[in-house]
Amino acid sequence: MAHIIVVGNEKGGSGKSTTCMHVATALARMGHKVGALDLDLRQRSFARYMENRQSYARKQGLDLPMPRLRELPEIDQSQLAAGENVFDRRLSAAVSGLERDVEFIVIDCPGSHTRLSQVAHSLADTLITPLNDSFIDFDLLARVDPDTSRVIGPSIYSEMVWSARQLRARAGLPPIDWIVLRNRLGPQAMHNKRKVGSALEQLSKRIGFRVAPGFSERVIFRELFPRGLTLLDLRDVGVTNLNISNVAARQEVRDLMQELRLPGVTVQV
Repeated sequence: MAHIIVVGNEKGGSGKSTTCMHVATALARMGHKVGALDLDLRQRSFARYMENRQSYARKQGLDLPMPRLRELPEIDQSQLAAGENVFDRRLSAAVSGLERDVEFIVIDCPGSHTRLSQVAHSLADTLITPLNDSFIDFDLLARVDPDTSRVIGPSIYSEMVWSARQLRARAGLPPIDWIVLRNRLGPQAMHNKRKVGSALEQLSKRIGFRVAPGFSERVIFRELFPRGLTLLDLRDVGVTNLNISNVAARQEVRDLMQELRLPGVTVQV
């Protein structure tokens, strides 16, 4: 069966689609067969990223490694069993249609609580939760005492992940490997950065996730979207003279792929 990688939290603007695209493309570049699903049926940032990649490669005559994007199929209501949710069936059909042919499925969840997102989390073998490095985003995971910065208790998203873990346990499935990515880390050792880091380490021990550095704030990530490219594709499109920022960003991608510890994946550093 395919290893399912879910990228999600319930807040927009944290870098979920950028993370999805770089993880999926990195795996494809390593020679793995990769499927892709975008559950944000309104915005479709991950799907648009993939479509941009297909269009750019076709126009330029490039043979870029390409994850296989699949849309959620439409389901006739008459096909549903009594009490069955149509979104459950659509997601199940999409995953079943992909996993016969791929090793990994990368799923991008919307930045809000939806039925599709909830079910996808229960399917996750690996869960990646990107967070901007601030207490605004941290509040999604846990409540913090404003005076001491001590973690008081888990918040809404952590409770949803806990429910997904319980569902998997009852089904006899392996536990979710949960990684929280600290995106948009500043280069300076700022006071707020240290406080967020300390709170994350506290919480990770209580509810069971690993903390990893994600992507810094760089213009290059936004510039690549219209062509559907990632930092690992630059040499393929003739960009050989990388500046220091681009080299550092490529290393961030490699570091992330190493930190994910995916089965059968060897990362060249």
